[in-house]
Amino acid sequence: MTHSKAKSPETEGAWSRREFMAGVLAGGFALAVQPVSAGTIITDTKGLIDGQVELPTGDRPIPAYHAFPETGGPFPVVVVVHEIFGVHEHIRDVCRRLAKVGYFAVAPELFVRQGDVSQLPDIQQIIKGVVSKVPDAQVMSDLDAALGWCESHGRADARSAGITGFCWGGRIVWLYAAHNPKLKAGVAWYGRLAGPSDELRPRHPIDVAAVLSVPVLGLYGGADTGIPLDSVQKMRDVLKKGGSGSEISVYDAAPHAFFADYRASYRKAAANEAWKRLLAWFKTHGVEAPGVVSRLQAR
Repeated sequence: MTHSKAKSPETEGAWSRREFMAGVLAGGFALAVQPVSAGTIITDTKGLIDGQVELPTGDRPIPAYHAFPETGGPFPVVVVVHEIFGVHEHIRDVCRRLAKVGYFAVAPELFVRQGDVSQLPDIQQIIKGVVSKVPDAQVMSDLDAALGWCESHGRADARSAGITGFCWGGRIVWLYAAHNPKLKAGVAWYGRLAGPSDELRPRHPIDVAAVLSVPVLGLYGGADTGIPLDSVQKMRDVLKKGGSGSEISVYDAAPHAFFADYRASYRKAAANEAWKRLLAWFKTHGVEAPGVVSRLQAR
C-alpha cells in the first residue's frame, strides 16, 4: 500500500489535523457502527495505489482517501461522498472497488471543520453535534476543490468525472450534480429528497430536479422507512420535467442502507444489482474505466 505524505499538522478548533487523520482515515470503522458485520466486504490493495492525502481548499486543507490502479492511466474520476459516519473503512473500501475496475476514486472528509464523527458512539450525537452544522455551500466548495486536486494529478482524468454517495452523501450527489454541470454523471444511494429548508440547507434534491443537466441515477429501497415512496415518486415526476435523463430505481424489499455490507441493513442481491447499475450508468454517460465492460458481474 502506498500512502501520500501528509503535511505538518496544525490545530483547527477542537480537532488537530493529526488527530483527525488518525481517527478518521488511519482507523477502521466509525465507533457508531460497531459491532461490524462478520460478512463485511474487504477489498485488497493488490494492483492499487491508495492512501491518505490532503486536499487544498479555500480556507484549509481537508483529509481524503484515494485509490487508483497501479499502472496505466490517466483514469476517469469518481468522487465518493460519505455517509454521516465520515470516511471510515466502508467508504475506503468503495474507493478500492472502484479502483479495481479502473477508476481514480477520491473520498474527501467533508465534516472536518465541524468535528470528528469517527469517535462519537451515537448516531444522534453525530447528527446534532456535527452533521446538522455542515453548510451545503461548504460541501459544494470542498467537492469543487477535490475535483480541482484531481485535475492536477497526473493519473486522474477529471474531464471524465462522476460522483456517487450514500445516505447523507446521496442527497449531496443530487445537489452537486446541479452545482457542477461539467460532471458526466452521478449515482445517488438512498439520499433524502425533500425536507425543511434553512440557512445551511436552502435547497433539497427535489428543488433542483427539474433544472438538472447532469444525468443522475437514484438507487432507493422500497422498505426505507426514512424516505417514503411517495417522495420518491414526486422526485420522479419532477425529473420528467427536465432533460437530464435522470432515473430512479427502487429495490422493493430493500431497507435504507442496503448497500452497507458492514451493517444488518445489507441486502446482497439488491446491493450487487445496484452496483452493476452504477458501473453501467457511468459507462453509458462517459465515465468509462478500463475493465468495466468485463467486470459488470457481481462482486
